[in-house]
Amino acid sequence: TAYELLTKYNKSQALITHALAVESVMKYFAEKKGEDKDYWGAVGLIHDIDYELYPNEHCHKSKEILEMEGIDSDTIQSVISHGWGLCYDVEPVKEMEKVLYTIDELTGLVNATVLMRPDKSIMDLEVKSVKKKFKSKGFASGVNREVILKGCEMIEMDLDEVILWTIEGMKIEAEALGLKGE
Repeated sequence: TAYELLTKYNKSQALITHALAVESVMKYFAEKKGEDKDYWGAVGLIHDIDYELYPNEHCHKSKEILEMEGIDSDTIQSVISHGWGLCYDVEPVKEMEKVLYTIDELTGLVNATVLMRPDKSIMDLEVKSVKKKFKSKGFASGVNREVILKGCEMIEMDLDEVILWTIEGMKIEAEALGLKGE
């Protein structure tokens, strides 16, 4: 399974949790768009397969690992395209690839926003709270806001709606992500 593949190459709980967040959001988007949520979710799970072992060769090593594991070229293309313009030159073309590109960074921003809340819960998180943090360049400064905005254009959705769907997708797995609250 995709989860077994992920954990074969990643032992860091933070990276596994990030992969689970991306999987959950990818499934949510797939369902909303009438696509195959299991496939979208699996790609979300393995999108950073090489990151723990090869952070400086991110996406480049993914291709090698996934080929070695017998993963089909379409899936590999989808995985490596999320690094477009950052660490890889393969552009996201399919809708699923564009969504992955858009929400990868955004899940990190939503996660950081929740952790700053007194109750540490995503369950009643509002879009405006995330948007306020999005505008604050000093907050979660590792999150590339340009990628998120470019992604919103690519999938032809406005930022508010993408944030909302990301929150809703993460809520589904709130417990597993440690965002259910205290």
